[in-house]
Amino acid sequence: MLGHTSVTMRDGGPADAVGGQVPRWVALPESVEEISVVLGACADAGLAVTPAGARTKLCWAAPPERLDVLLDLSAMHDVLEHVAGDLVVRVQAGIPLARLAEVLAKAGQELALDVPFPGATVGGTLAAPSPGPRAYRYGNARDLLIGVTVVLADGTIARAGGKVVKNVAGYDLGKLFTGSYGTLGVIAEATFRLHPLPADRRWLTFECEGWEDAGALLRSQLEPSAVEIDHPAEGLTTVAALFEGPAARDRAEAARDLLGGGELRDDAPSWWSRPPGLPLASLRCHVAPYVPEGVSVRGSLATGVYLASGTGDLDAWRSRLPADARLVGLAGDFTGDRWGPIPSLPLMRRVKERFDPERRMSPGRLAGGV
Repeated sequence: MLGHTSVTMRDGGPADAVGGQVPRWVALPESVEEISVVLGACADAGLAVTPAGARTKLCWAAPPERLDVLLDLSAMHDVLEHVAGDLVVRVQAGIPLARLAEVLAKAGQELALDVPFPGATVGGTLAAPSPGPRAYRYGNARDLLIGVTVVLADGTIARAGGKVVKNVAGYDLGKLFTGSYGTLGVIAEATFRLHPLPADRRWLTFECEGWEDAGALLRSQLEPSAVEIDHPAEGLTTVAALFEGPAARDRAEAARDLLGGGELRDDAPSWWSRPPGLPLASLRCHVAPYVPEGVSVRGSLATGVYLASGTGDLDAWRSRLPADARLVGLAGDFTGDRWGPIPSLPLMRRVKERFDPERRMSPGRLAGGV
């Protein structure tokens, strides 16, 4: 099987399970080339593979239909290149975002992504992206990604964007692999655009019965970097706005005056950028959505991207949402259809056929068995 490879291997166990599927083996590559060796050997043996980083979101999406090898990227945790003058960094996919932040902070820079899960890695943040408050100002992981190295199901190494060596004609690999949950191949390295660390940060929090008051912040000239809501299953909603830059405090105070109250803070509220619990669903809605009784919601009023938790039927909730809203069950037990309508499903299947025709990369993790 895989015994002839030079990559570190061990037997899989219950702690390595993905959605109840226990792998036969766990591979721990330390380079792009070693990932290629593993996937090439798995292709020869017809083995199914699921990539993993810190495993903070392996319970998200559907479980794989089969799992022979868990590809653990935790040994790939290096900063490969940091060109501070160009605000660019290239890293291995297994590096934790918190560790990367420490390295970049020494140069007064940051990758402007919020980290909702302690230990989350670069690869996992790309493969299974979660909404972050500051996406309103800086964009999400896909927006900040300027180059990527991936290894395809047959072991082929492909690169796109920054530091291009080999490309896959006709495809934007960065966009395709972001949100792919390991179904197309393995994200091995990533190159990102950076930002200077803000000179100051201030938060303004206030409680309200609805979300309407927070809209005044978005219509103002105060330029918040994020406007987040924490709507519990019971009780008042809390809104928090982040202001960054040299005049952060002045703008936060002006926002408090605009709203007629609120608390200024030097640090984020405890719920900031954290999911509300399990079961967990993602919700995209451009207007303040109807929230069923017993459901808690956290997320960005500025971008309309939320995480929700609570009991109830997903289909019933969808029936009360605007037509352009999107509700997907991410993790935990739900009633109703996890995915809901997927207009792009035919395209997703064609892309899967192009990159993984033998269906060996995390088969079945996405909608329609992709």
